[in-house]
Amino acid sequence: MVVQSALAADVRLDAASALVTIVADEGSTMHPHVRSLYTLEGAEGSANAADALHHLSMLHGRHPGVVDHAAVRTASDSARVALFAIGDNFLDERESLSRLVVAAGPIPSTPGQAASEASVVHQRHAIEMLARSDRQGCATGAALALAIEWHAIRPVMAACARRFGVDLRDSAIPDHDVLTGIARDACTNPAIERALLFGARQIAAQHRALWDLLEARAKARQHY
Repeated sequence: MVVQSALAADVRLDAASALVTIVADEGSTMHPHVRSLYTLEGAEGSANAADALHHLSMLHGRHPGVVDHAAVRTASDSARVALFAIGDNFLDERESLSRLVVAAGPIPSTPGQAASEASVVHQRHAIEMLARSDRQGCATGAALALAIEWHAIRPVMAACARRFGVDLRDSAIPDHDVLTGIARDACTNPAIERALLFGARQIAAQHRALWDLLEARAKARQHY
C-alpha cells in the first residue's frame, strides 16, 4: 500500500512537471516575436508594443477570466482554493494591462485589421470554452498554463511600461514550483491528468497563434 501510494505520487508529479514542460516548449517563452518585445526601439517598437497590449487585453482583459472559471470547476479542494487566490492576482494584472493600453494609445493602423480582430475573437471564444469545460481537469490545466505563460508575458508588459512611462507593480502570480504543486494536487486520477495536459497544451497553442498574428502584423506595417 505504501509502495502504491508512492508510485501514485510520482505519477502525479510527472504529470504536473509535464504541464510546465509543455507550456515552456509550446507556448510564448521561445517565440521570436515575444523576445523582440522585451527590447523595444524606435517608432516601430512603440507600434509593436501597442499592438501587443491591445491584443492581450482583447484576449485576457475580461473578468471573469480563465482562472476564475476554472476555480469553480476544479474538484480538488486545495487546487480550488489556490486557483481562487490566483484569480485575485489576475485582477491586479488586468488593471495593469488596462493602464498600459491607455498609455500606449490607439491600436496601430495595420492592413487586415478586421481579419485580425476576428481571429482574436475566435481565440478568445476557444479559450473561454476551455475554461468552462465540464471535462474534469481541462479548465484547471488551462488556468495553470495561463499562469505559467504569464511569466513570459509579464516581461513584455514591463518593457511596454518602460516604453510608455507607466509605473508597473510587481506581479503576484505564483512561480513555477507553486504552480507545479497545484497541478500535482489536481491530478487525482489518470483521466484528470490527461485533461489537465490537454487544457495546458491548448492554451499554449492559442498563445503561439496570437504571437504569430502579431508578428505578421508587425511585418505588414513595415510595408504599409
